[in-house]
Amino acid sequence: MRQLFTARNMPAESALRGSGVGVCAQSAVGGRRMIKLLNTLYVTSPDAYLSLEGETVVILKGDVAAARIPLHNLCSIVSFGYTGCSPALMGSCAARGIDLCFLTQHGRFLARVQGPVNGNVLLRQTQAFIAGDPQRALPLARNFLGAKLHNARWCLERTKRDHALRIDMDRFQQAIERIKAAQHALLQQEGIDGLLGQEGLAAKAYFDVFPQRVLRDGDAFCFAGRTRRPPRDRVNALLSLAYTLLAKECAAALETVGLDPCVGFLHQLRPGRSSLALDLLEEFRAPIADRFVLMEINTGRI
Repeated sequence: MRQLFTARNMPAESALRGSGVGVCAQSAVGGRRMIKLLNTLYVTSPDAYLSLEGETVVILKGDVAAARIPLHNLCSIVSFGYTGCSPALMGSCAARGIDLCFLTQHGRFLARVQGPVNGNVLLRQTQAFIAGDPQRALPLARNFLGAKLHNARWCLERTKRDHALRIDMDRFQQAIERIKAAQHALLQQEGIDGLLGQEGLAAKAYFDVFPQRVLRDGDAFCFAGRTRRPPRDRVNALLSLAYTLLAKECAAALETVGLDPCVGFLHQLRPGRSSLALDLLEEFRAPIADRFVLMEINTGRI
């Protein structure tokens, strides 16, 4: 999962960005398995039109082809500020299992194009049965949040180790202890509401020290707390965008193994919500999305 936001080289104009995504493939040597890296194509230019030419995605800006990328190199396409996409490309992506996702210019999800749903119907039936039984769903929800709190604590400990001279060590240690206490308290909770209460306490401790992890341009990237819908500062906007992209990857991964991304165990079922994808997202927020945003800020890439 750490490879979701790893930059890859691919032929593209400034409107495009590549990101490596790991996909397993069979090696011809000794029967071992190897990792084959495909790409996610990010189209950020608002006036780009996506079309298909043979087995190639063509990004058009006006009447000029800005870039051409072979379909066999891609596992997903993400378009920001949707202008247009040809039906032929939609159909080819659906047939090949290439995820095609449309977001607004500000990163809010609009739609996904996918082919026929695959997977074992009995698996999905069991998933729905467990989700409908609070007592069966509780251990799974506890595991999701337990992993989230563990990873959040690990990230803070990593910051303590790497930047001891630039942060308030006492405040970080207090935040770590509060998260650790909430992590142990999860085991005592007998309902989803209790789990969410402990998760809220841990999230407050985590984000209380988050501003200290922004080591560059504190004025431009000030952070006074987590806000969303809408995010009220640049850091929150970056976090929301990273969570949106990561949730899309989680939903695609769940569908790949035959699970229904909309039937979750922690997040409530709601029309249009990928509840299980959001459940899975929880444990990857701190180690992938948050660290990615901080890396982009602290290294001066943004």
